[in-house]
Amino acid sequence: VQLQASGGGLVQPGGSLRLSCEASGSIFGINTMGWYRQAPGKERELVATINSGGVANYADSVKGRSIISRDSAEKTVDLRINSLKSEDTAVYYCHVNLRPNGWNPQLLDYWGQGTQVTVSS
Repeated sequence: VQLQASGGGLVQPGGSLRLSCEASGSIFGINTMGWYRQAPGKERELVATINSGGVANYADSVKGRSIISRDSAEKTVDLRINSLKSEDTAVYYCHVNLRPNGWNPQLLDYWGQGTQVTVSS
């Protein structure tokens, strides 16, 4: 299973960004998709997740200015964050919890390579 993330880069304060992630490979079914981030000197933290039923969960820090969405057929998850702040600067990681095959019900976690988001003027 591979996760390919795109988006990010340098964004001005108050601006918006859109991150996309596509899962590929041996995938029988996807449970939860989401985004996490890690700022320098800090632990990785949840930004937003969305389950197979389309129910989203947001960190308090981005709630009200973020939207996460998924396309189950395309195996993609998108995150849009508006009103960006310097505190949003971090490496953003795509995360997927999925079932790789049909004969093993075990769910496994996969991470993307990380994409840098820098909010600065």
